[in-house]
Amino acid sequence: MSKHEDIINHIASLQVGTKISVRSIATELGVSDGTAYRAIKDAENIGIVSTIPRVGTIRIEKVEKKSIESLSYAEVVNIIEGTVLGGRDGIHKKLNKFVIGAMKVNDAKKYMAPGCLVIVGNREDIQKVALENECSVLITGGFECSDRIKKLGDEKCLPIISTSYDTFTVAAMIDRALSESLIKKDIILVEDIMETKPEYLKATDSVDELKRLIEETTHERYPVVDDNMNVVGIVTIKDLPRGENDNISISKIMIKNPITVTGKTTVAYTAHVMGWEGIELCPVVNGKKLIGVVGRQDVIKALQYVSRQPQVGETIEDLILRNFQYKIEDDTVHFSGKIIPEMLDQLGTASWSSLNMLLSAAGILTLRRRNGINISVDSVFTYFMKPVQMDSIIEIATRVIDMGRSFCKVDIEMYKKKNLIAKSMISAKILR
Repeated sequence: MSKHEDIINHIASLQVGTKISVRSIATELGVSDGTAYRAIKDAENIGIVSTIPRVGTIRIEKVEKKSIESLSYAEVVNIIEGTVLGGRDGIHKKLNKFVIGAMKVNDAKKYMAPGCLVIVGNREDIQKVALENECSVLITGGFECSDRIKKLGDEKCLPIISTSYDTFTVAAMIDRALSESLIKKDIILVEDIMETKPEYLKATDSVDELKRLIEETTHERYPVVDDNMNVVGIVTIKDLPRGENDNISISKIMIKNPITVTGKTTVAYTAHVMGWEGIELCPVVNGKKLIGVVGRQDVIKALQYVSRQPQVGETIEDLILRNFQYKIEDDTVHFSGKIIPEMLDQLGTASWSSLNMLLSAAGILTLRRRNGINISVDSVFTYFMKPVQMDSIIEIATRVIDMGRSFCKVDIEMYKKKNLIAKSMISAKILR
């Protein structure tokens, strides 16, 4: 194991909330400051440490991506450009909700619950009650707090944060950050679905070893690695040589330089690559080292999982599409809706990008409603004839003109009062 990996393992073994510095890590493990710095940065990338302005780098609990429905106080500090006045040991904790303490003390108590962030001005009575009810405090307007409040925050390990922004701005910033986190929750990465303990072969192994592995696991494809666990190829049951010569080296029959993905690659991109390259199994690497594998079935299941999830955070596409309804007549799907202000360009007409997104979304929805198939878009051809003004009612007609085993095409037309505005054609590959 390298020094770099030793440092990351050491950081992972530290208690949550422990303060970390380059100098302390370098001194404790006997490595250079540069090596310690790079390892701490990698630990931050994988989510086990966090750097907070005016606080430092601390060990945090890694949050599984599927449960990103809340923010830590450390993230709040970064979002609002705040200063931590007290309770630094609790900066890694998660907030469940936030409330604005613009009311009398007795009324404010009704809204306070453990794990809550109370947004308040320079009202010490509300600050004290919040901390006593296991709530953290966010002081707006750039105000400070008394030493008594700081001491109470330190005792309870509840952060006391100060920001120069006003209450309304702070609430809007935190609400937007929560919404963005909820959107990110639905984006599945390869690391969420990959097999972390894959079967593999070494380049020096023989065909006899491949046959034995096929009998034991019933799998048909295996990554091939060198002595350093770097991926050098992939071998399948189709690559087995004819005849009885089982002493042939795997390196002579394997497919060299296979396509690989990393743990941070999105499942959508992986599906596109595997679909167009005809890959059934894709090695997952960190640098060049094998850390897992992902199969076509894993990818398709993940895409189906995403399509069944409720849309919690609202994207620009959701904002536009919620103004549209659709109905089916024979083989044609009809969408109708209104051009909203968010779709306009600087000239006051619907922008090319928003109309193109609308045409593409209608075409893709039409394809996906056919037996719930998963598709990977290959190409989109769009022609615009006329500009569209705000509040215009438009209609989109989509029709599948070709549906084969592997490919499909859909024709899309956009109208305003029966006048053709735009026309598009989408070609896609079907993922099975």
